[in-house]
Amino acid sequence: MSANNRRIVIAGTGSGAGKTTVTIGLMAALKRKGYAVQGFKCGPDYIDPTYHTAVTGRVSRNLDSWMLPHDTVREIFARGSEGADIAVIEGVMGMYDGKEPTSDRGSTAEISLLTASPVLLVVNCQSMARSTAAIVKGFQMLNPQVRIVGVVANKAGSEGHYQIVKAAVEQECGVPVVGYLKREADLEIPERHLGLVPSVERGELQPLFDRLAERVAETVDVDRVWELAQAEPFHAERKLFAPVSAVPGEKRVKIAVAKDAAFHFYYPENLELLEANGAELLFFSPLAGEPVPQEADGLYIGGGFPEEFAAELSRNRTVLESFRRAVRAGLPTLAECGGFMYLTDAIVTTDGRTYPMAGIIPGTVTMQKRLAALGYREVRGTAENFLIGPDEQAHGHEFHYSTFAADLKLPHAYETKGLRGTKPEGYARDNLVAGYTHLHFASNPALPKRWVERCLEVKARG
Repeated sequence: MSANNRRIVIAGTGSGAGKTTVTIGLMAALKRKGYAVQGFKCGPDYIDPTYHTAVTGRVSRNLDSWMLPHDTVREIFARGSEGADIAVIEGVMGMYDGKEPTSDRGSTAEISLLTASPVLLVVNCQSMARSTAAIVKGFQMLNPQVRIVGVVANKAGSEGHYQIVKAAVEQECGVPVVGYLKREADLEIPERHLGLVPSVERGELQPLFDRLAERVAETVDVDRVWELAQAEPFHAERKLFAPVSAVPGEKRVKIAVAKDAAFHFYYPENLELLEANGAELLFFSPLAGEPVPQEADGLYIGGGFPEEFAAELSRNRTVLESFRRAVRAGLPTLAECGGFMYLTDAIVTTDGRTYPMAGIIPGTVTMQKRLAALGYREVRGTAENFLIGPDEQAHGHEFHYSTFAADLKLPHAYETKGLRGTKPEGYARDNLVAGYTHLHFASNPALPKRWVERCLEVKARG
């Protein structure tokens, strides 16, 4: 597989430097010029890829060099780039921030090296002039293998301020400053709050995306960025995503996938690996009143924001009953984060209201206004987990604003290891695996294969 020869990483000096603003504006401006733009996001984030997909019209993908083997990252990049004129890769945190403080592991810098991509560095130059050059110089020197080809000055006070920054950086660092964005409140991407992604899907942020395209086109040399994105040919071997079913293209089972504004956090590769192993995916919307399809042999309920739609989900008893019936009938089921919440007894929202849910997992979810968990997870299964056992490992992450409590001691789905140590997580019983952890199937390709095989076993028993 080969990727196109134009690709660029949008890196930042730190969180809040303006990567997402510049990335979205640049994607939209390039698309207005008639280019097919493919978005990627460094790290495990689901929200920024949702922006990218809305702006480019192509499904954005995550590139994560901690969760996934390096060859897999390269394969995902090459596959995702097929048919695009340019790949735009949004970084995560500061360019060198990753899994550990003593290496580039899991960082935007590492992704730039794995994909052999030039880097456009976004610098927040507010209240700085010549000092901006010192920051850029430091980023150039920390790992000279990372190829910084240009700079965007964000939060410039004026055209004059930008010209000062440009002169300093170009003299001291030898790279062009290709443009700037002013300090304007209406250009800020909204803070990540619950319900933000549903608002993207409803088109409510389209006016902001349009403004970003216009501002970037006015003050950033988009044609220069196009030139700087020129890179050497990129090749990756097709290994993970080749069809592995007995007959190429044969669909042996049907797995129902809940997908709507309440349940929409899925890594594209998770779905594609299920398909590669012989699954036909049946998408349905619980929020729209659609029950679990009767012909389904398995069930996947991804993350999202069920708490945003708790009243609607709770009212639709026919849909809730279809989930109860499917799980109790033994359909091999994976429920992640929002899906896990939906299968519990109830969700308590931040205003104190309680909304009954499916009642399959004994316990209650209580929403908080602050993050309850955030970070990478090394995952081992348990004896009750049909997807991944105690002697296996997968990688994933947690990101949620709720806590789960049960009166009884429940059989856990995983042992997860993060920065704060190891803890039991989730719920597993019979053919149900559920928990807060979002798993990336490409970190353990045996997982989707085992899921399809379990579906086949249950289907054969009739």
